[in-house]
Amino acid sequence: MASTYDQYREDVAGRANVTDTPELVRYYRELEELGTGALWTVANKIEPWEPASPSVPIIWRYNDLRDRVMRALELVTPEQAGRRVVYLANPARQDVVAAVGWLYSGLQVMAPGECASSHRHSASALRFIMEGEGAFTNVDGHKMTLRRNDFVLTPNGTWHEHGVAEGGTPCIWQDGLDIPLMNALDANFYEVHPDLNQAVTFPVDDSTATWAGAGLRPAGQDWSKRYSPLFKYEWEPTYEALQRYASVSDGSPYDGIHMDYMNPLTGGAVMSTIGASIQMLRPGERTRAHREVGNFVYQCAKGSGHSIINGQRFDWQERDIFVVPSWMFHEHVNGSDSEDACLFSFHDLPVMRALGLYRQEALAENGGHQPILG
Repeated sequence: MASTYDQYREDVAGRANVTDTPELVRYYRELEELGTGALWTVANKIEPWEPASPSVPIIWRYNDLRDRVMRALELVTPEQAGRRVVYLANPARQDVVAAVGWLYSGLQVMAPGECASSHRHSASALRFIMEGEGAFTNVDGHKMTLRRNDFVLTPNGTWHEHGVAEGGTPCIWQDGLDIPLMNALDANFYEVHPDLNQAVTFPVDDSTATWAGAGLRPAGQDWSKRYSPLFKYEWEPTYEALQRYASVSDGSPYDGIHMDYMNPLTGGAVMSTIGASIQMLRPGERTRAHREVGNFVYQCAKGSGHSIINGQRFDWQERDIFVVPSWMFHEHVNGSDSEDACLFSFHDLPVMRALGLYRQEALAENGGHQPILG
């Protein structure tokens, strides 16, 4: 039983503002015994004035993590672990394993000649390759070869497995999933492939060969799934697209040269619950601050710089990962005067937009830049 029930009251017209009295406290405890409660004791908590994320901004530096991730190669096998992953835990989220909001992130490592067993689940997933040679993914029989900074989908309900070719090197990639969201919705299923591994039933890299043509759609090809038919988005054409866009546009004042990975069939997000973006900050560029309803996991794909998130500065370089919780002001700065910097991100904006919840707001004060707090 709570000792006080009025800690959330607000002296504002239209808001719950009831002070505890001995008679009310007895009443509240009688309600608790029946598995009920008085709404006015929690109304201001459960209906805040604006989003109040329980997640905090945080950065995970690759140089700090890499040796620990690689050590997992010696400690467990893919067969023992299912997936050999070091997950990223937001320190303010004791309720779930999440990097930010309802998004999960982890660093997976595999050695040459290894292949993790095939499985499928309700959660949507993605991979962003961090280092190594010879990595591959097989999604519903579509095998894809992977290189650094390639972005690959394993949508919900698809059989998928990952591995590294015999002649490759140890590989590390970031996994991103909406596991916390699926669990919050009580909607998560998990299934191991009956043969543990699936057959490759299409030509290798056929997804890219079929669907990655810029501005082109293969005639006569049909696709009825709710996710992109393009499973792999290669880094080289992605970076080229950023450069070409930068040659004709000033970009966004809040995100620089900013592009969304898209479903080539619909122009929409790559998956129904997770979207992904890539942005380039030109030499010396400093964006203005804004905030959005949505949670973001960023990984530096190129260059170095820093971001200011709710008044905190986070310095980043290649392969570092940081998060921006929902409705927190954020701005980015390229630390180089001669080289561009690129940030990959995945986020839950498809969910926010589908539910009609998305909004954004620019910081109006101080020329659109946040003061550093502490």
